[in-house]
Amino acid sequence: MSVGERVARLGTPSRVAGFVLGLGALFGGALAVGSAVGPTDATATAAPHAAGGHGAASTTGHGSAGSEPGSPVSSALPGGLTVAQDGYALRLASATAVAGRAVPVSFTVTGPGGAAVTAFDVQHEKRLHLIAVRRDQSGFQHVHPTLAADGTWTTALDLTPGTWRLFADFKASGGQALTLGSDLSVSGAFTPVSAAPVSRTAAVDGYTVTLTGDLVAGRDARLGLTVTKDGRPVTDLDPYLGAYGHLVALRDGDLAYLHVHPDGEPGDGRTTAGPEVVFHTTVPSAGGYRLHLDFQHHGVVRTASFVVTASEAAGAANAPAPEPATAPTSEPMQTGDSDGHGH
Repeated sequence: MSVGERVARLGTPSRVAGFVLGLGALFGGALAVGSAVGPTDATATAAPHAAGGHGAASTTGHGSAGSEPGSPVSSALPGGLTVAQDGYALRLASATAVAGRAVPVSFTVTGPGGAAVTAFDVQHEKRLHLIAVRRDQSGFQHVHPTLAADGTWTTALDLTPGTWRLFADFKASGGQALTLGSDLSVSGAFTPVSAAPVSRTAAVDGYTVTLTGDLVAGRDARLGLTVTKDGRPVTDLDPYLGAYGHLVALRDGDLAYLHVHPDGEPGDGRTTAGPEVVFHTTVPSAGGYRLHLDFQHHGVVRTASFVVTASEAAGAANAPAPEPATAPTSEPMQTGDSDGHGH
């Protein structure tokens, strides 16, 4: 029976009103179910940058976005997974490049009006940080492009054949801090690299860096990175980007870009220049992560990389499933604020 036939049979205005209210309740319930499912596109809210460090794409610590400390559940979208967000977009001048050393790369960040952004706030001593990583994580670079008056950023990257993910980490003046990502295809014979085994020790240019601390999904983690050279602790690290080190975490598979908070800063009266550099972060899920530490000593910046596995939070796997949303049957859907949010 059609809606019109059913309305005709009701016969009185009061019954018609009751039927319309019933339809409102039914569709209101459907909306409630949709809200419970959550956003499915790139407009989902990403975690903002937090004060004192790059913003977290994590759930609590390095930047929590609405989660209580220690909570194993995050409503934040990790950074770098989308090319556009909040009206801003990362636009590569070319989506392809040739392999080689010092390959020129240029791009713009467009704003809500569609024009290239020309004003950026300084974060960690730079107006924009560009991270380039090959999709199989066999290559990693952290550079700081030059901004032209027309809003064009330019830099040079050492590129091997394959697909590289470029992350632009910035805060446009008057906007929120964001990390946007876009792929760059590099021509040439591509040989994929197998996943690296778990490793908590890295050697680079005679330095040895050792990682301590464990990652647990949804939990704040303290990560300590101890730098030695020729077996002796390094206690005179140079300040680099406002700290004694800069750490980036990338999730296996989708390369979700996770910022990490340095613990303290040079000159604060409590933070030493090594041998241990401490960071805090929260990863959104269990699984593999690659950590890249940039540190500077005697004027030279070096990168130490690690492979770690985050575990599930205790009891998370056995947590009861949430009750399914149901449509109200006797009362119309309420409007206004409530004590919870559907995600």
